Amino acid sequence: MSIWIDAARLSTAVNVLILLALSYIWARNYLRIRSKHVMGLLIFALLLLAENALAFYYYLIHEDLSAWFATGVPVIAWRAMLILHVLETAALAFLLWVTWE
Repeated sequence: MSIWIDAARLSTAVNVLILLALSYIWARNYLRIRSKHVMGLLIFALLLLAENALAFYYYLIHEDLSAWFATGVPVIAWRAMLILHVLETAALAFLLWVTWE
């Protein structure tokens, strides 16, 4: 089951990095353009960043929950969480690519 945990941790870490990049780009664009659309994208990225940072914290750092995730979560639940994290990573990577262009 360790591979599922490691993959979920990696995926949330990648999500945090991508969201930091998107937040930087959208914050810079908001300061230059002052568009409500860009502000909405920035707020979206910051909220999703908070969600992924919290998930990463729970998976890796929190004393009680990280141990529970490592030993007490059924494999089927890990697979489902991993699929969601990986799909989110793919969506964010595509969004970063589109934003970067």
